[in-house]
Amino acid sequence: MTESQGTYEQPHSYSAPVNPEWPPPPPYQPAVAAPEPRKKRARGPMGLLAAVAIVAAAVGGGTAYAFQELTGKDTVATAGSTTPVVPSSKKGDVAAIAAAVSPSVVEIKATLPNASATGSGVIITSKGEIITNNHVVSGATSIKVRTSDGKSYAAEIVGTDSSKDLALIKLKGASGLKAAALGDSGSVQVGDTVVAIGSPEGLTGTVTSGIVSALNRDVTVPTEESQGQGQDGDGQWPFQFGGREFNGDTGSSTTTYKAIQTDAPINPGNSGGALIDASGHVIGINSAMYSSASQDSSSSDAGSIGLGFAIPIDTVKSDLAKLRAGSDS
Repeated sequence: MTESQGTYEQPHSYSAPVNPEWPPPPPYQPAVAAPEPRKKRARGPMGLLAAVAIVAAAVGGGTAYAFQELTGKDTVATAGSTTPVVPSSKKGDVAAIAAAVSPSVVEIKATLPNASATGSGVIITSKGEIITNNHVVSGATSIKVRTSDGKSYAAEIVGTDSSKDLALIKLKGASGLKAAALGDSGSVQVGDTVVAIGSPEGLTGTVTSGIVSALNRDVTVPTEESQGQGQDGDGQWPFQFGGREFNGDTGSSTTTYKAIQTDAPINPGNSGGALIDASGHVIGINSAMYSSASQDSSSSDAGSIGLGFAIPIDTVKSDLAKLRAGSDS
């Protein structure tokens, strides 16, 4: 190595190279550039994924239900406090609630060995899963359902739970139905506005309104259809409350559940229908009412006197897996 070549080690001076085609070295030591652009490119996809994750987390359950619908899974529409069925400006408007929820309430006609029964039901999935009372369909040899648009379907029982007076039925060949949004009965308060929709006396889509009169009422009903089914659709369903019997003898085999009490007029045929809050969420399944007249009376004062009961929707949601599994109890 020559002395002139050794000058490459000096940061501020250089000598011309032997071969003139070689480029001269820089007069200073070049700084090593950090590969920042490369790092940014490497982090780009990770940043995008993180952003998507944040957005998904922010949207929450609504996104989950949307994806389930897109992938074909028939899920129950469980409402959240930020997903009102009716616009916030229409909260408590009975007409708006009725228009939004009526398509999700059906009329049920059950044929029994020696009688028939008429009741109501609430659509909980777009493919025709319907919640109703056990006493409406228990022991039925055939079930016919009519939706609010007048279409008729045959239905079959999926599962029953006589201890809660609940049943799940499924329409045959149904799709694209409007499912009701199930609310939170745990947040219901005495005095809240409610709307009842059902088919009293076969009058499909009848709407009444009132308030929540009381909560956690102990209502006792029969567990066997032979104890309580009315003849030819009279719809009277015996029950016990406060140590007294109403609408007939409940028999020896009974069950007791906690109910929402309402003064919204409920009449025979409303059983299994929807009790709805001011935002359009179903908070209960109407199950029992007191009539001031006896079953065989034609008195003009027969019918609702503002003493009705509904099974809380939280009870329905907790029982749904059991009903879907085909329980018959």
